[in-house]
Amino acid sequence: MLLSTVSALALLGAPAVSEPLEEPTVLSEVVVTAMIDPADPTVARRARAELQETPGAVSVIAREAYQDHLATHLGEALHGAPGVYAQKRWGEDVRLSIRGSGVGNSIHNRGVVLAQDGVPFNQADGFGDFQEIDLLSARYIEVYKGGNALRFGGAAMGGAIELNTPTGRNAPAANEVRLEGGSFGTFRAHGELARKGDAWDVWAGATFLAADGARAHSAQQSQRLSLNLGRSLGEDREVRVLLSAADIENEIPGALTWAQLQADPDQAAPGVIARDYRRDMTSLRGSVQVDWRLNEAWTFEGGIYAALKDLDHPISIVIDQESLNIGAFGRLDWAGTLGGRQADLFVGAWLRQGELDGRVLQNVAGQRGALMGDTRQEATALDVFAEGRLFVTEQLAVVAGGSAGWTSRDYTDRLNPARSDSRDFDWFAPRLGLLWEFEGGQQLFANVTRSVEPPAFAALVQSPIPAFVPVEMQEAWTYEIGARGRRGALSWDMAAYRMEVDNELLSFLPGPDIPAATFNAGPTIHSGVEAGLEWRILRAGDYELDLHQTYAWSDFRFHGDSRYGSNQLPVVPEHHYHAELRLGRRGVWSIAPAVEWAPGGAWVDYANTLESPGYAVWSLNATWTARPGVTLFLDARNLTDEIYASNANAVTDARVASTAVFWPGEGRSAFVGLRASF
Repeated sequence: MLLSTVSALALLGAPAVSEPLEEPTVLSEVVVTAMIDPADPTVARRARAELQETPGAVSVIAREAYQDHLATHLGEALHGAPGVYAQKRWGEDVRLSIRGSGVGNSIHNRGVVLAQDGVPFNQADGFGDFQEIDLLSARYIEVYKGGNALRFGGAAMGGAIELNTPTGRNAPAANEVRLEGGSFGTFRAHGELARKGDAWDVWAGATFLAADGARAHSAQQSQRLSLNLGRSLGEDREVRVLLSAADIENEIPGALTWAQLQADPDQAAPGVIARDYRRDMTSLRGSVQVDWRLNEAWTFEGGIYAALKDLDHPISIVIDQESLNIGAFGRLDWAGTLGGRQADLFVGAWLRQGELDGRVLQNVAGQRGALMGDTRQEATALDVFAEGRLFVTEQLAVVAGGSAGWTSRDYTDRLNPARSDSRDFDWFAPRLGLLWEFEGGQQLFANVTRSVEPPAFAALVQSPIPAFVPVEMQEAWTYEIGARGRRGALSWDMAAYRMEVDNELLSFLPGPDIPAATFNAGPTIHSGVEAGLEWRILRAGDYELDLHQTYAWSDFRFHGDSRYGSNQLPVVPEHHYHAELRLGRRGVWSIAPAVEWAPGGAWVDYANTLESPGYAVWSLNATWTARPGVTLFLDARNLTDEIYASNANAVTDARVASTAVFWPGEGRSAFVGLRASF
């Protein structure tokens, strides 16, 4: 009822005006690195130009990059961001890791701040999930890798990913309708509208998704609504109200042993169906935000937000949670001169508070049994951050900044007060960098950045240990160099990094039905290379041939550990490559074979005794524009029907631990879609 009411109000309240929405924008020179095709819209180029003022690895991905695919989770949208490892586990849940963040985390998300329009999907303690994300409610996605999330306010090792909702002024069309369907009983319908006046604009979107799933007990269904209402109060001054609501139901098929996966990758894990493993939730999120030019030199962006979530999550136990997260954020930007040299600066703060009431009950054949736990979790966090840039020459900028933060964890156990506990953490994370801009727009950059990650409640509370487990805050120093730009037919975006980590928060599965345990590792080293290379091979009249490639080399390992020596850390493959070769006639048709290749696979355990084998998965995408504004597309996947594990959970030693940790990749499938804009 809530979803249908919000949708009706949004549609009835919008006047019937249809006109081009994206206004011409005069841009300073922009380094375009994420895409080279004409679908890269002005709004994405503008966001990219702003992000590339920082001396570090960042990416911007417009919706046009995945709009002709059945993209239902982050992994299907982030191929264009080098170094981002995002692989589906079940439904819309993915294994997400940037530069090895959360590498040992077996459930949900840790180590990366996920947000939309500044409102985090993470809880206030940093732990979060993916189910609320609707990729069709994003105009573009910003990826801040590692310490480069400082501009966003983040200090986590993995950085931040932010989705930006379309407005009535930058939406791709006044009206859009899309219908998609195909393998595994999949059906998705989406509709959106955008309107604008002299002083106001509105965008509203609704998405319905239903699928039986590739595996037994993996059905999902969801309804999502989004609204973005803006009011201009003068030149470069506006106020926005953003609302979103979701009702989500997901069955969980569970992880398999390698033998089970090879025998039948479509089966559910033993016991999952009998206990009806699920993750169902409803959520409501809202914010009020301002973007205000104070004068020629200063601008302010800020807002307040609230997010409500009700979670019903039967697994080996039944988790029943209600949470409320509220917060405020703001950033001042200044541009001018200092000592006769060009300079700019931003300063900001992010305050958030979360309250979660959780109950744990026995799972009796899929039904709620006796009450086992009744707790309250309260987390408060404050980040204050700043970064300044001074051009010591016309081309060379020195960049310095940092963030200072504090957070608290207060845990109340209503059934066993002796287990209640509280703890505070604080930190300072400095940053120093260089940015060289060539006259042609190419850039070289280097930086040294500290990152921090306080433990979430999931790490601090580990039964049957009383009170908090004595895990410490994870800290790391990252050294990074890179280059980005375009020359002629080539576009590149590359970075190399070395991360020296103390007290890395690692998790493993003690058993198939036991929640993950978390501990601090000794020193670990994360080294890697991230590369995106795009080549305009051919331009002949309306015909185009483009090659899009991303590659990541990831070497994450212990450093002189007393037990594991210099073993590699599990989960993320050492080599990961994605390529797409697109041939088409501009505005008429295209055909694009693609491959995802992990040649060496990845370790499953810290002892390095069991590997998840490598794989190569081929796919094909084709589009045909039947008439202006009407596009048909085909999305065919895993053409060779390869049996493989898309990812795995970590264990300590596979010789003695349960190895029911593999998540099967989906088999051969095909989806078709119709997208109409008018």
